Amino acid sequence: MSTRPESDSQPNPRPRTTVLTFAEKRRKGEPITMLTAYDYPTARAVDAAGIDAILVGDSLAMVVLGHPNTLSVTMDEMLHHAKAVKRGATSSLLVGDMPFMSYQADAAEAVRNAGRFLQEAGMDAVKLEGGREYVETIRHITRAGIPVQGHIGLTPQSVNALGGWRVQGRTASDARALLDDALALEDAGCFSVVLESLPYRLGSYITERLTIPTIGIGAGPGTSGQVLVIHDVLGLYDRFTPRFAKRYADLADVQARAIAAYRDEVASGQFPTREHAYAIPDEEWARFLDTPGARLAGPAEGQGR
Repeated sequence: MSTRPESDSQPNPRPRTTVLTFAEKRRKGEPITMLTAYDYPTARAVDAAGIDAILVGDSLAMVVLGHPNTLSVTMDEMLHHAKAVKRGATSSLLVGDMPFMSYQADAAEAVRNAGRFLQEAGMDAVKLEGGREYVETIRHITRAGIPVQGHIGLTPQSVNALGGWRVQGRTASDARALLDDALALEDAGCFSVVLESLPYRLGSYITERLTIPTIGIGAGPGTSGQVLVIHDVLGLYDRFTPRFAKRYADLADVQARAIAAYRDEVASGQFPTREHAYAIPDEEWARFLDTPGARLAGPAEGQGR
């Protein structure tokens, strides 16, 4: 395996995005940009592109670890990936996604787990799914000085209870419940709320009713900002592609062609060539061959210069 020199953080970083930046953008009507990342190189790329916030999403269970949904990912796995993202980002606001059963059972445990995202992984905030039923948990976390981003609508950790990956808020009563959830999350101290898979008019309406920013994912253009899964943006995950996900590149095809080309060149002897190899001075090679037991019989002794 090749070794690479240590590299520093991104040169000339832009000012760090904070929760106050979110509030200021909301006040000015400037859209907020957010993407997921799960590793160091992706975080560097997203951060360098000027994205406001990076979510280390529990979606890594599906797009990185190969699980069928988000329920299997653990706190330790989330922290492992969050640490890698932290090493790659210098300016984006970093949000750690609290995984299934890391906050649902007990408020004290929720505070401890949220604190681990900041203390151990260097995140700036945490995100958790759910509405009014988690208001007291959110209050406990924010009282500990930990910024919380809410998440309502289609909440993937509740996919079994919701009956699948379904758009939420399509009836008047469901829409009213989501509005009440959003208002409760704001009152509990959330600095922003993710709205996932809602009718676009409801996404706009909730955004207008709140004073904190909303981040839409399948909630239409009327939210304060947008978030997508990076693997959907880059075309790297095809097992499940929601309607709201826009593909900006097809890197899966590029990746497949590159891997196949490597395979073919190794098999045919085209790679590696001298261009990809290191040399040793002739005189040093000759001295090496003169050491006891080094010299081989036949043409092999001249190879490797």
